[in-house]
Amino acid sequence: MLSAPTISIIIPAYNEEATIGRLLESLRLQRFAEVIVVDGGSSDRTAELAAQKVRVIRSELGRAAQMNAGAKLASGAMLLFLHADVRLEPGALDHIRRGMNDATVVGGTFDIRYEGNDWAASIFTQINRWRRNWGIFYGDSGIFCRRSVFERLGGYQLWPILEDYDFARRLSKAGRLALLEEPIWVSDRRWRKSGLFQTLWIWFLIQGLYYLGVPPQRLARLYRHIR
Repeated sequence: MLSAPTISIIIPAYNEEATIGRLLESLRLQRFAEVIVVDGGSSDRTAELAAQKVRVIRSELGRAAQMNAGAKLASGAMLLFLHADVRLEPGALDHIRRGMNDATVVGGTFDIRYEGNDWAASIFTQINRWRRNWGIFYGDSGIFCRRSVFERLGGYQLWPILEDYDFARRLSKAGRLALLEEPIWVSDRRWRKSGLFQTLWIWFLIQGLYYLGVPPQRLARLYRHIR
């Protein structure tokens, strides 16, 4: 009996000891998955905790560089890139496999559900759902693709910000996308720490300036890390 195609899960991480364990626990029940955590030089116990459960490699700091490094060493026919503060439902990878059964589908993404039962979580969830219908999505939605497509596209550009948006746009031009209804649960820590309206304002400002031609290297100055 043939096993299902292997999916390599690549997780860029930096100082994520508070979140990495929960994600890896949610991946423990997934079938036929290779998991690689790419640590960007954490000063906390991120790498140590992850190494107790999965393979850990080191890379220069920067999500794009970390994800490219993980993809280079991955063995799966399909690649799934996850942020460290998300979690998947059991059987999530089976949804990817079903979505990728069509040879014209090059990749896709999950449906973001933000944690929390309040109106703020609902607003962010609806905004991202609306944007995804227009082909706009980011790394926190769990981008997946065929390994061959990733290599053909040249992977992620080494940008300090919006590297996920750029890759998503190039991926959508490469073929059909599987926009899964299966949820990916995303931490609400950003707007809990930075404030709801401040977070929304920065999102729209960065996106707007990018459309006007401001390079990601300059836009990165507007993006505050919350770890």
